[in-house]
Amino acid sequence: MRYLMFVKADERSEAGEMPSEKELADMTAYNEKLVKAGVLLDGNGLAPSSDGARVVFDDTNTPTVIDGPFTETKELVAGYWLLEVSSRDEAVEWARRAPLGPGGQIEIRRVFTDEDFGDALTPEVKEAEARMREATQHRREPSH
Repeated sequence: MRYLMFVKADERSEAGEMPSEKELADMTAYNEKLVKAGVLLDGNGLAPSSDGARVVFDDTNTPTVIDGPFTETKELVAGYWLLEVSSRDEAVEWARRAPLGPGGQIEIRRVFTDEDFGDALTPEVKEAEARMREATQHRREPSH
């Protein structure tokens, strides 16, 4: 199962404050544990919401772009890890080991699989999804 672990933003991350040398070293050590355990698929920190935007759709499906920053930091994400683990409990255990300081917060969400969509995922849609995954995988592979 795949789980996305969101690191919630705080005043420091929203101010664009970069982690200290110690915080970076602690996070690197944690990430190395994830890699050695074979569970890390992807992960990164995110720029503050002042560098971002939201696209909101109204009742008529008309999009409106709202530039950051956004005021509700408790709803913002400062980084993420994408893990491949055997259960929600395993994802929770990894989150419990993250080197976040006091007040740090991680939200854990399961990533849907094809089976979750049932009959709505027709063979045609499934084939199109497979083609797109293949195409995006080739873009991420380093060329030698």
